[in-house]
Amino acid sequence: MVLLGTIVNGICIILGTFIGSFLTKIPDKVKHTVMQGIGLSVSLLGIQMGLKSEQFLIVIISLVTGAVIGEYFDLDQKLENIGKWIEKKIGKKAKGDIAKGFVTATLIFVIGALAIIGSLDSGLRQDHRILYTKSLIDGFTSIILTTTFGVGVLFSAIPVMLYQGSIALFANQIEHFIPTELMDSFIVEMTSTGGLMILAIGLNILNITKIRVANLLPSILVVALIVSVIHYI
Repeated sequence: MVLLGTIVNGICIILGTFIGSFLTKIPDKVKHTVMQGIGLSVSLLGIQMGLKSEQFLIVIISLVTGAVIGEYFDLDQKLENIGKWIEKKIGKKAKGDIAKGFVTATLIFVIGALAIIGSLDSGLRQDHRILYTKSLIDGFTSIILTTTFGVGVLFSAIPVMLYQGSIALFANQIEHFIPTELMDSFIVEMTSTGGLMILAIGLNILNITKIRVANLLPSILVVALIVSVIHYI
């Protein structure tokens, strides 16, 4: 089943949010320290991923171009607006910053090599082990995020499943059209580009920076374009 890993990932996020909603009495200093630990871990993961590039110039060009595109369309604000719309629909009874919880969780769960490579494995080989691993990480993270931001984290399961599910379904057909060498090159450069965005998320969690990470998302598409041009030239 091509979508099994994606479904499990969504379920783990939902379960993590459910568990986290009952742990709201955790002392603020504990939650703060735990969030700092997650921020440091996410930053380290981003650094490790960022160093994977074999042609770092591609990463630089992709990030710069992607940032221009993202700022033009203001993707970060649009994602924030979706969270605020959800917050209005739920009402004031829900505790926590729903919009921020939705945006933060979505960025953490969606961006990165695990989401893309795991989805590709699910689609190309129907091997869900990477997404199972990601599911455990996301489930634990959603518990902590929910104790801080509230039930807004729950709604991040929707874009995660749509995003990963789309990649898995696409990958299920892509192997017949794209050369293996091109796919391998894309994964390497995408991993590095995504890693820098993961690092930005970690720094934001640590309150060191306020980088509009969502406005960097088009960089992934730019990576695909540049890698394809280089391959065929």
